[in-house]
Amino acid sequence: MDLLLDTGRAPGDVLVVTAVGHHPWAAHELTFGEAAYWAQHDAGDDVFYAGADAVERAATRPVVVVALNGGTEQDAVGVLPAALTKAAALLIVCGDPQRINAALGVAA
Repeated sequence: MDLLLDTGRAPGDVLVVTAVGHHPWAAHELTFGEAAYWAQHDAGDDVFYAGADAVERAATRPVVVVALNGGTEQDAVGVLPAALTKAAALLIVCGDPQRINAALGVAA
């Protein structure tokens, strides 16, 4: 995230998606309620953190970062296409390269 911001991306340009569960920041924001959480999203002025279960509701952003943070292969396979549709310019996938390639159906 620091590299993206240091190279000129605005915080509101970035959507971070976790394959399993909520990112700790999203979990924190959700303690204020769903309405406040989604209001932050709609404001579009900060990085927005969403779990795979919420990615369909998220708006397109220039940069989407996907964290393949555990779960099953099906979790990884499910989140990647949804995240790709939300990335207007750049999709960054973080995780084990072999797992990423398997989820994408790419031979290592």
